[in-house]
Amino acid sequence: MFKTPNRHHSYGVGMTAEHLISRAGAPLLTVVGQVRPDQLTSPTPCTGYDVRQLINHLLFWGPSLEGAGNKEAVPPPAEAESAMDLTKGDWSGDLATQVQRTIAAWTTSEAWQGTTRMAGPDELPSALIGGMVATELVVHGWDLGTATGQQPSWDDEVLEYVHQEVAGHAEWGRQVGSYGPEVPVAATAPLLDRILGLTGRAVS
Repeated sequence: MFKTPNRHHSYGVGMTAEHLISRAGAPLLTVVGQVRPDQLTSPTPCTGYDVRQLINHLLFWGPSLEGAGNKEAVPPPAEAESAMDLTKGDWSGDLATQVQRTIAAWTTSEAWQGTTRMAGPDELPSALIGGMVATELVVHGWDLGTATGQQPSWDDEVLEYVHQEVAGHAEWGRQVGSYGPEVPVAATAPLLDRILGLTGRAVS
């Protein structure tokens, strides 16, 4: 069972989760802007996804994550993710725009209050979904960066927050297929490594 994240946890002077979301997403935006077309077939640490498929995944679910922040239920496309190719055309610009829209939706305090919906009919705590959004930005930013020879980094406040979120809902994430089996990581390892281990990623 996962713990509901606490939006009011202090991450610094006057710092709450809505103040961290843009800092969680900024490295992903930098990575996306530097992915070359010839790298689209490169494998990523996200099991089963190459770079193109991971970009497609982010484009597929992005509107739903944005909608959740705006308290709007935006279901994903009816067609299966694996059957769609959203990377035609300006995939880099499209993904950057979607990430920016998702970040903007979660930078208001209202986004983190009460409940919201993402893909299904069930209402879930908004702070839980917001924590998952921040985790997606960091972990998939690392996935894409690693796959394309980049080294994105996040400040300690962001990593502390994301680690708290992942630790609270990792088991649930594994049950619904979002995370792979936990990869053991030393308790003294860097925060990013511990986050990645909880989501099933091996850090070499």
